This record gives sequence, C-alpha cells and structure tokens, in this order.
Amino acid sequence: MNIDFPPPSNGIYNNAGSSRQLANYLEHEDMQRMEQGIYTEGFFNLNQDNLYKSQVIKDIDGNTGQLLKTDAKFYAVHVSPSEKELQTMGSTEQEQAEAMKRYIREVFIPEYAKNFNKGLSAEDIKFYGKIHFSRDRSQNKLNMHCHLIVSRKDQAGKKKLSPATNHRNTTKGAIKGGFDRTRLFESVEKGFDKLFAHNRQLSETFEYCNTMKNGGITGKLKMQEREIKQENIFAGEKENKTANRQAIKRENLQENPQDVNFGNKLSNKHKNEPEDNNTNNQVINQYNNTENQIEINLSDMGLSSVFGILSPEPYDDNEKAIIFPKKKKKLKRGLSR
Repeated sequence: MNIDFPPPSNGIYNNAGSSRQLANYLEHEDMQRMEQGIYTEGFFNLNQDNLYKSQVIKDIDGNTGQLLKTDAKFYAVHVSPSEKELQTMGSTEQEQAEAMKRYIREVFIPEYAKNFNKGLSAEDIKFYGKIHFSRDRSQNKLNMHCHLIVSRKDQAGKKKLSPATNHRNTTKGAIKGGFDRTRLFESVEKGFDKLFAHNRQLSETFEYCNTMKNGGITGKLKMQEREIKQENIFAGEKENKTANRQAIKRENLQENPQDVNFGNKLSNKHKNEPEDNNTNNQVINQYNNTENQIEINLSDMGLSSVFGILSPEPYDDNEKAIIFPKKKKKLKRGLSR
C-alpha cells in the first residue's frame, strides 16, 4: 500500500485557498468514463456515497475558522494499493471500489485520527474521498486508487490537524501531539491485512522496504535473516500441505470401497499376467526342445531321412516300411521273371 501526502501544486491545487481547483481535478476522469459509458464513482465521506462536488467544496472551504490567509486549509492524500492488494479487494472495479471505501472508513481514517495523539476518532475527521481507476504513471494492470481531501480543522472546527508537521507525540510546548507518518503507514498496512485477510510477505511490508532503503547495515542484515527464516517456514508449510493432500486421498480410498475394489481388480489383472507369461514360456520351450531334437538327429539320418523332415509328420522307423514298397514298383521293368 503506497500512501503519500503530495505538496501543493500550482497546476493542480493550492491548499492555502479554496478546494475548488482540487475538486475539479478529481472529476476529470469521470467525464472521460461517462463519455465511454463506463462506471464512475462520486465523492464519499465517512457515512455517505455519491456526494456532489459542490457539497465537498462548500464543506471544506467553510471549515477554516481561526486560520490565517497563508495557512493550509486542507491536505491531499493518495492511497494506492499494490496489484496483489487489489486482487485481494475484488475481481471487478465495483468490488474494488466498495472495498476501498470500506478500507478508508474502517482503517485509514480511524488510524489517521489516532495518530495525532489528541484523543480523536474517525468521527472527528472532516474528509471527502474520490476513487479513480486510471493511473497513467503506473505499470500495474490494476490501477484503482483513492484521492482524499482532508480538512485542516476537525469536525467541530476547534482543533488544527496537520499531517505535515515534524512534531511527533510532543507533550510540552505550544504544539502538543504531532504526527508520525511511519507509525501510520505500519498501522494502516496491518489494518488492511486484517480487514481483507491478506497474506503479505515480509518483502512486501513497509517495514522491510523502509529498512532496506533507509536503515543501517545491522538493520538490513537482521531483516534479511527474517526474510530467509520466513521463506523456510513457507517451504515447510508447502510440504505439509502436500502431505495432507496425500493423507486425504488415502482416507477417500478407505471411505469409498468401490474405488478400492477397482484397485483390487487392477492388481489382480497384473497378478494374472505372469501366469500368461509362464504359459507362453512353456510353449516356446517346447518348440525349442523339438528344434534341438531335430538338429541332434541330423547326423544320424540318411539323405532320405533329411528330406523326410519336410513332410508334416515327424520321422520314425515305420516310415521306412512305407517307403521301400513304393521303390519296389520300379522292378516291373525286368522281364526275366
């Protein structure tokens, strides 16, 4: 979650004057989307939706009592979720917009009020929000974000509230309280994760990014150790999930006897395969034995015996008795009888 307090800009707004210029700027996207027939969101506050721009300007500009001409009358705040956070908030623009309004009302504004250390609650903050869906400078495919106009004075118009102050929780002097942005960023990040059950990795936290950017060597080393430890824990959880899936499969097999019987049929089929193989092996061995017998007897056979192998019947001694009488028929040539 990226949260920033952009300084006044002559091209967009001057917070020492009216809020009209900023309110007009926040509506520029609506005109483009309406021309294309695309869904738009109006202004909202803590309890109301779809408020008119005129009401926003009147309420913010009318809450400037006891402020000097050069004093800031309001502040602009940008709340920009990351792509992963937006995926957690919803799958459509409408869902994400509703989730953003809920986050602003239930997390950001209460923490913003608490951070001044003046005993304030969300009801004490006068603000108006406007949701945008296009972020030209962002590379994210999901670009929904929120602009806030926050009054310098509280709802009662008695206390001055400045998130731009450099004081932090001071108890002495003319300025009491203060504003700690670091604590705000950490608290609203935790509030987001709790509200939407968002699983944030250590490397995605404000604490990690701030330490790696602005921290000392010792702090960076400790942060890297925490990151490695978290990765090991994540790997262990992944293994446990795999083991649990396998255990569930085994339980399902026990609960479903049909699946078990089917498994038994398959196993029996595989058990029968060796028997078929044994039968085939017996046939092959018998054929090989016959071949070997023929090869062994070739040396003991005559020429006629060798040609006898070509006959369908196996060779034996009785075949000689059949052959010799046929040869005797050739003796009819002689007339000496």
